Amino acid sequence: MIDRNRLYDAFGELIYAIAVADGIVQGEEVRALEACLENHPRAKEIKWSFDYEKSRKTTMEYAYHKAIDTCKENGPDAEYLFFIEVLESVAHSNEMEPEQLEMIDRFETELKSKFLDDYIKENN
Repeated sequence: MIDRNRLYDAFGELIYAIAVADGIVQGEEVRALEACLENHPRAKEIKWSFDYEKSRKTTMEYAYHKAIDTCKENGPDAEYLFFIEVLESVAHSNEMEPEQLEMIDRFETELKSKFLDDYIKENN
């Protein structure tokens, strides 16, 4: 398990990747993010990471890979369920683009595959 700050930074990076997947971060996506994080204890850190990537105009793929690598290193975590809900909410805040749905599916698939592989290695 990694430092929790890194995990929440990765989450902001991942949300940014979803928001920019259609080419531009839209106001509806930012408002959806803020609404989802309203009561989250680490909302400030997540939003800071999102804003940082946005200000740097980080590419979607770079932000995604940084985030997924951190999540894989972290290992299984109950927060991923919340993360996926936020990703879906941000993507649905306006017309969901195929790239956004594909990235959410890719995130889920990569994590499941990594954690299943780790489980099999540990138990053989």
